[in-house]
Amino acid sequence: MRRFLLSAAAALATVSVVPIASAQTLKVVMHSDVKVLDPIWSGAYITRNHGYMLYDVLFAMDEKFQVKPQMVDTWTTSDDGLVWTFKLRDGLEWHDGQPVTAEDCVASLKRWSARDAMGQKLAQSLQEYKIVDPKTFQIVLKEKFGAVIESLGKPSVVVPFMMPRRIAETDPFKQIEDYIGSGPFVFKKDEWSYRQKLVTA
Repeated sequence: MRRFLLSAAAALATVSVVPIASAQTLKVVMHSDVKVLDPIWSGAYITRNHGYMLYDVLFAMDEKFQVKPQMVDTWTTSDDGLVWTFKLRDGLEWHDGQPVTAEDCVASLKRWSARDAMGQKLAQSLQEYKIVDPKTFQIVLKEKFGAVIESLGKPSVVVPFMMPRRIAETDPFKQIEDYIGSGPFVFKKDEWSYRQKLVTA
């Protein structure tokens, strides 16, 4: 038994010194076909997973399950807890090179809250969204809602992904047809073969 453990330890030590390969194309077979590309319209996990490749979020959970700012640089809350002010980080851009604006984020939140249960709860307490400047917006509540940041940072379906205003203003009960995000990958729509191949780069 001891000899077996020593052999296993030696094998693991050998594995740990193997050099890491350089970046290259990764071909993956997922658990399901990506039948729908709109992560707000669909609650499918495969659609959500694909959404995380294309889109970014205002807040996200870290490895300790703590909600942390992602696209947001700073945020403040009024003393009465009714006005939440969010300022976006500098340099945020959509895949087409256009800057991410507060109007984009407000339009995205409106569309998300029409489809998501947590978003609908937040909307019940909402008085208005207010644009302060191109990078700053406010969520103004008519009554306190204790889970504002947790709602914006929820990691599972339906995720409040940010989209350009022109796309986010699509009827939430109709699928979007344009897939411009600001996430780590760009969707290659011209290379998409339904049920066969989906390419992001």
